[in-house]
Amino acid sequence: MSKPTENIDPAAKIDSGAIVHPSAIIGANVVVGPWTLIGADVEIGEGTVINSHVVVKGPTTIGKNNHIFQFASIGEDCQDKKYANEPTRLVVGDNNIFRESCTVHRGTIQDQSVTTIGSNNLFMAYVHIGHDCVVGNGCIFANNASLAGHVIVGDGAILSGMTGVHQFCHLGPYSMTSGGSTVFKDVPAFVMAAGSPAKANGMNYEGMKRRGYSKQLLQVLRRAYKTVYREGRTLEEALEQLQSVDDIAPELQLFIDSLKNSTRGIVR
Repeated sequence: MSKPTENIDPAAKIDSGAIVHPSAIIGANVVVGPWTLIGADVEIGEGTVINSHVVVKGPTTIGKNNHIFQFASIGEDCQDKKYANEPTRLVVGDNNIFRESCTVHRGTIQDQSVTTIGSNNLFMAYVHIGHDCVVGNGCIFANNASLAGHVIVGDGAILSGMTGVHQFCHLGPYSMTSGGSTVFKDVPAFVMAAGSPAKANGMNYEGMKRRGYSKQLLQVLRRAYKTVYREGRTLEEALEQLQSVDDIAPELQLFIDSLKNSTRGIVR
């Protein structure tokens, strides 16, 4: 280990084989395994566990109680050819799990200069999060799911294994992709997408039941899906119909907002 500094909490447990830059800030009860590199301008929140053979580069801020498994690369320079070593950032929340060989890149000055990951997410082995992405809370990325740059993923989204998402796409809250999907357009909230290119394949009603959604609410969302996808309407016509409801449930509003905010068009 590098020579201890005042930036390392005395309660941290850093293996003697780890390399920690003097400017890195290491919180209480952080565990760093052997042959792991913690670079300059990295801050790691208390209770985070970093296994052996991990690379964390900065500027990067990692919150509390995360677990990063071996061979992950967190906060590396992005793969954008326009990147010219500008001081961009990665910000990670709390209680995330990054399994083996995950890669997460910092942002670019062409966007907001930051890649952002929320809390309580599971990133399985070989997941890639590209530059300038924004990932919400409570998401699951199965093995080899990959985001190109500038992708936004809402809370509770599930990306099945081998999903690939094109740059600038939005995946709405609680949306889901099937294994091997290739996403070129936006996926609205709650919608399930499958195929290459991915197409809408209903809503994730089983997931809604697990979250305790009532039968009445499920019926509301079923009708909304039919309005957009089954009645031959343009998106503008569908939105007009959906917004004509007197009392819009918050979940229906999520669906409406994901349609209104689409920048690439929605999966059909």
